[in-house]
Amino acid sequence: MISGKSVHELIAGLEKGDFSAQELTQLYLDKADSHNAILSLDHEGALHAARQADEDRAAGRAGPLTGVPIVHKDIFLTKDLITTAGSRMLENFVAPYNATVVSRLEQAGAITLGKANMDEFAMGSSNENSYFGAVTNPWDVNKVPGGSSGGSAAVVAAGLAPAATGTDTGGSIRQPAAFCGITGLKPTYGRISRYGMIAFASSLDQAGTLTKDAKDAGLLLAVMAGFDPRDSTSAERQDTWLTELPERGLAPASSLTIGLPKEYFSDFSGAHIDAVKKAIEDLGHSFVEMSLPTTDAAIPAYYVIAGAEASTNLSRYDGVRFGHRCESPVDLQDLYKRSRSEGFGAEVKRRILTGTYALSVGYYDAYYLQAQKIRRLLANDFDQAFTKVDVLLTPTTPGPAFSRGELTEDPVAMYQQDKYTVPVSLAGLPALSMPAGIQANLPVGVQLIAPAFREDTILSLAEQFQQVTDWHLKAPAFTGEVS
Repeated sequence: MISGKSVHELIAGLEKGDFSAQELTQLYLDKADSHNAILSLDHEGALHAARQADEDRAAGRAGPLTGVPIVHKDIFLTKDLITTAGSRMLENFVAPYNATVVSRLEQAGAITLGKANMDEFAMGSSNENSYFGAVTNPWDVNKVPGGSSGGSAAVVAAGLAPAATGTDTGGSIRQPAAFCGITGLKPTYGRISRYGMIAFASSLDQAGTLTKDAKDAGLLLAVMAGFDPRDSTSAERQDTWLTELPERGLAPASSLTIGLPKEYFSDFSGAHIDAVKKAIEDLGHSFVEMSLPTTDAAIPAYYVIAGAEASTNLSRYDGVRFGHRCESPVDLQDLYKRSRSEGFGAEVKRRILTGTYALSVGYYDAYYLQAQKIRRLLANDFDQAFTKVDVLLTPTTPGPAFSRGELTEDPVAMYQQDKYTVPVSLAGLPALSMPAGIQANLPVGVQLIAPAFREDTILSLAEQFQQVTDWHLKAPAFTGEVS
């Protein structure tokens, strides 16, 4: 079935003429129409781009992704298309320009199908916080797909598109990837431009990919990455492996020493980890146990820092310049108060309030400053670890996808879903979640973590693992819409 193929398989089919970009695009548009993982589809624009892709391929002008349809998380600005960030606040916002991520993918020939649903302003671990309704997990419609990039993950798992963009602030690519049985890559902070990506927590937000497998993740990363002068946090680097990746692929990983941090396994039980270790050892790699002692402090530190940055970033939504504006305000204070109260959902309000509290006079030193010190200690833990090992292997999530509504009344329990992903985000490191088994008829994943700017190491290891296992080839039986 074409709609279940990977990006590299579709590229091969386009090159051989098995199907055209127009046929492929129409197929995905038809399948994605009205699905709860999709907020909007650009039928006219996508088909126009597909016709151009067919012309370019016929004329020998094909780029690395020419004719490949893709869906963007609705946090990336797309010119002339509505960008909502899953919020009532931006319900009718039409961006005047493209995010750098969108531009680079389109320049490489990718076709934008539309926008994926998401937790409001990327705040959530279940995709139940969207103003436009919750997204269901294609494996079980009574389960969540994860968040905040749950729409993007569901799109790929359900075969509505071969790949999707996402963002990861504390695990928002990796956790949905694990819950939906696909591959999710969070690159190093600064690897991909944040220009045109609606901000949640600016020192943590990072664009990434949700794909069928690690090979596809590498293909997209090679296009999306690179210095951008419009993003002050963009890294100015020249990595040979990255520029050569579309033509030569990744060099196979060989004889890696892989660390198993005991803090990630102290209260975790999952038989799939042992099977993953056995498969990786058979590939010629070795494991050592080690410690990352500051791990348990990561969740409280993250939610202080992320909340503080969110309260600052979201202060721009005031009902004056753009975004939701209340009806008939009596004065300026009423305009601010009602516009923000009506425009933001409960989880966003909770994080704005806690973040503002942490930054307030008398509490800054006790909360925000302490959280930043913990962040430094976490980064030091990882630095020390990578003097002894090449990669770290951990669970991605505490278990498989939980039920819809199960944790909505318990924010602390919901936040604990990110306990294996948040430390990596605080340290700004690259990490990848890959499918690694089935538990209670739902997919589970494992996380690979590498030193800064060594995405090649985890991509190569994941690709090796996926050559000898078939977890990434498993697909849900049901992919239709249930609201």
